Amino acid sequence: MQQPIQSLDQLVEHVIASGIKKRIAVAYAQDPNTIGAIAKAVENGFAEAIMIGDEAAIKLRSTEVGVNPEIFTIIHEPNDQKAVNTAVKMVKTDEADVLMKGLVGTDKFLRAVLNKEHGLMKPKAVMSYVCALQLPKYHKLLFITDTAVLPFPDLREKTAMLNYALDMAHAFGIGKPKVALIGASEKVSTNFPNSVDYAMMSKMAQRGQIKDCIVDGPLDVFLACDKESVAIKGVDTPVGGDADILLFPTLEACNSFYKGLMLFGGGELAGLIQGTEKPVVVMSRSESEASKYYCIALSCLLA
Repeated sequence: MQQPIQSLDQLVEHVIASGIKKRIAVAYAQDPNTIGAIAKAVENGFAEAIMIGDEAAIKLRSTEVGVNPEIFTIIHEPNDQKAVNTAVKMVKTDEADVLMKGLVGTDKFLRAVLNKEHGLMKPKAVMSYVCALQLPKYHKLLFITDTAVLPFPDLREKTAMLNYALDMAHAFGIGKPKVALIGASEKVSTNFPNSVDYAMMSKMAQRGQIKDCIVDGPLDVFLACDKESVAIKGVDTPVGGDADILLFPTLEACNSFYKGLMLFGGGELAGLIQGTEKPVVVMSRSESEASKYYCIALSCLLA
């Protein structure tokens, strides 16, 4: 990859141009937005879809959104938990390359992924979630973590979150991402325990324990993403209002940040569960078809 991927549409273009084609097992697949997104990926040649769920419902929903269900391989399983288990097993046994959540609840879906005997977690790995956000008012893609999995990450979990975000940014062709560890201010204080973790992580990056990146924190979002704010406040930071990655202290903070940008800022995203043997696509049932399509493209890039 000569130039970094700068947008989610460029992500799709890169995946199509590379000739990638991955098999995606969709668990309980009768969700109209998911059907529309996966159909677009199939039609553009970078995915094969294995739709597991109620066959009649999948065909009906496909027809309702203008999709020919004949483009899918459909496995009839009307029970949502059994559909999830079947999809996970297919990925586990290399019958599929990517696992994707359909209309099933997230808790039920993730329990199957986390199952110690039959699930998809790497040994001793931390599960986390990384998103690539496309924002009209930011000059490049912005990777954020963790929007969905770790409510109050400790230092070990924060380090894993950062390494997962770096892996994704590197896959987009960003050689040395700038990482902002997000807090309410740039000052380290024992009154804010996350700021102490951030100071340790910044030193770890300086000493090569976290590689191929520039890390600074704590920083607020203005210092991370706005060069004018950096100049006004006079803060000396190597991230300098040009962050590629934002790591948040809690799930609530990161989740609220991204949902606000999606709702009020016209954002789109592509995100994946991290720490699994193969890519796992988990999105809210309310997410747009476009974001689900971008997630599928991302999963095919990383599979």
